[in-house]
Amino acid sequence: MSESSAQRSDRSDARIFGTGDERNACSLWWRGALAFNAQRIGRIGGYDAISAAAGGEVLGRACARLAEHSCTLAVGPMDGSTWHRYRFITERGDEPPFFLEPDNPDEYPEHFRAAGFRALAHYSSALDHGLHLRDANVPAIEERLALAGVTIRTLEPASFEREIRSIHRVCLESFARNFLYTPIGEDEFAAMYMPLRDRIDPSLVFIAEDAGAVAGFVFGLPDWLRVQREGQRDTMIVKTLARRADERYRGLGSALLERCRRAASDGGYTRCVHALMYDENASVGLSNRFGTTMRGYTLFARDLSTT
Repeated sequence: MSESSAQRSDRSDARIFGTGDERNACSLWWRGALAFNAQRIGRIGGYDAISAAAGGEVLGRACARLAEHSCTLAVGPMDGSTWHRYRFITERGDEPPFFLEPDNPDEYPEHFRAAGFRALAHYSSALDHGLHLRDANVPAIEERLALAGVTIRTLEPASFEREIRSIHRVCLESFARNFLYTPIGEDEFAAMYMPLRDRIDPSLVFIAEDAGAVAGFVFGLPDWLRVQREGQRDTMIVKTLARRADERYRGLGSALLERCRRAASDGGYTRCVHALMYDENASVGLSNRFGTTMRGYTLFARDLSTT
């Protein structure tokens, strides 16, 4: 399934409605530590509108409300933080939606642009058709990491919740420098992953450990939407790839991704989606070795200083 309105975070600070139809609405978040270039950011998510005019009314009201709460920049769509649903698809491409991918009507980005929003950040997903291809740099990386005491294993399904909780700290450290990052508690983090317990393929999840502590991981899983739609279990998704920032783990991301791709190929998968990457992140470089862009997404912002 792709994400829908019912899956959006419901812990917003306010819900704004337009006139005439309850579908004309959005949610607002202004509390919480989220800043960018000395701006105080208010977030607009949970957006729905039946027309551009209705959307303009809702977004105008939303921006005015955020300005009342001392926000200087409105960012959207974002359901509170980057841990939840955010971004619009702005370059759809030819591939249908993949499992867990947020989707939106194609006209919604134009609603935001017409309401004075401009692109703030761009993201992409890539499709890798070459799972049989190998990264020639990885054997030397794996040898160096092994000599340093790093081991790599697959996830233990019987201990799924414990495994998920064990990767929480790595995510916080790895993503700390990500665009518009905010930390998340272990319980909330675990709650995001627990619904995937029966959807994983354990052979596609690898965890790197050093002296018993998690140093990095890659979380892959089948594209269940493609299975449902076409009856083919030939596509896997790299949902998350992360490692600790310590320089001694340099190259671990490449090694983990290679393990995941190799396992997918051995398991009969022929395609891999590298999902929802920020264009400025290093993960795009890893993806570009074998994948080509299949989809583009945009996060928008509007200056509230004159609202």
